[in-house]
Amino acid sequence: MGAFEYEAVDRKGKVKKGILAGDTPRLVRQSLREQGLTPLSVAEVSGNRGDTPGEGRSSFKRGISPANLALLTRQLATMVRAGAVLGEALQVVAEQNDHGRSKKVLTAVRSRVMEGLSLATAMGDFPEIFPELYRATIEAGEHTGKLDLVLERLADYTEFKTRLHQKILLALAYPILLTVVALLVVSGLLTYVVPQVVGVFKNIDQQLPLITRIIIALSDFFRHYGLLLLIFIAGLLAGGRLLLRNDAVKRKYHRFLLMLPGLGRLFRALDVSRFARTFSILVASGVPVLEGMQVAAGVLSNRVMRESVQEAARGVREGKTIHQALQRSGYFPPMAIHLIASGEASSELDTMLTQVATSQESEVEMMTGLATTVFEPLLIILMGGMVLVIVLAVLMPVFELNQLVR
Repeated sequence: MGAFEYEAVDRKGKVKKGILAGDTPRLVRQSLREQGLTPLSVAEVSGNRGDTPGEGRSSFKRGISPANLALLTRQLATMVRAGAVLGEALQVVAEQNDHGRSKKVLTAVRSRVMEGLSLATAMGDFPEIFPELYRATIEAGEHTGKLDLVLERLADYTEFKTRLHQKILLALAYPILLTVVALLVVSGLLTYVVPQVVGVFKNIDQQLPLITRIIIALSDFFRHYGLLLLIFIAGLLAGGRLLLRNDAVKRKYHRFLLMLPGLGRLFRALDVSRFARTFSILVASGVPVLEGMQVAAGVLSNRVMRESVQEAARGVREGKTIHQALQRSGYFPPMAIHLIASGEASSELDTMLTQVATSQESEVEMMTGLATTVFEPLLIILMGGMVLVIVLAVLMPVFELNQLVR
């Protein structure tokens, strides 16, 4: 039995949309007619599976927000902990969820579970909604009989990721807004204000000050070639994105990012915290260490660090300890290596990995806070300086005219 998304018209002519479970689109249409609805379209809710015939499919190539994923995970954990059967729990969470895409996916997952599939396998039909980390952890919870605990850990993890992401965005929002405003103000002054004001001095048989001539030249450049400059910059950005699709170029670019002063340390801390937090969730859920390392490597955004962790996983397979294999990469800080070694020795690897993640996340917050604290006043000073230069370029000829008149 599958889940089908339908669109139908009732007796009053109002269009209604929803989801029904059924074996075929024909049976779903029949069920709609029995309810007094005239079906307009019926499409099976599906992910990437292509082996099931159907009249139509509703694809979910776009994911859902981390906040919504955390919410439905928390609700599902609560229902499972309360003793609800998995199919019933999925149905209740689907009915509780107001987000259309989530409701459809949960209904489809429930239909797969009712067919006899495991929850992890059913979620595998929607990889854009439930990432590999999520599915691997669910599978481990099902095998160990601790699905409720695993779901709660996943909810905590997803909520924490959302909070960290929001903190970073909030820290960067003001500097970015200030930069955009500064560029718009300076561009407006050079493009519209300066030409009108300086045009007064064109008929004066007197050489203008150097700063005024420079500003006039910049103003003429922006007025005549500003659009071409924007097209050129857009072309550079598009070309850069195309180049980054090449694995060799992307690897060199990511290695360059790690070598940048200050920023390289920030990027390393972000990826180390992601890896440690993800690995700790997997280990605590009963996922084997090798599989956990490989899954956790997938959350790393930097290609070079991801490959180094994958290489470390191969070293662990050959008999090395985790901290020795990670230490060889050179991207993990000494404190992280020490805590992981301590976790291996004390059989508390998940706890120590959590401490690694916490310390690295604290460092990320400290670095971003320090950067914004320093950058904001510097940007204000720079913006004020640029405006001051433009104002001086306009006023200096006026001062010289006043001296000539006297």
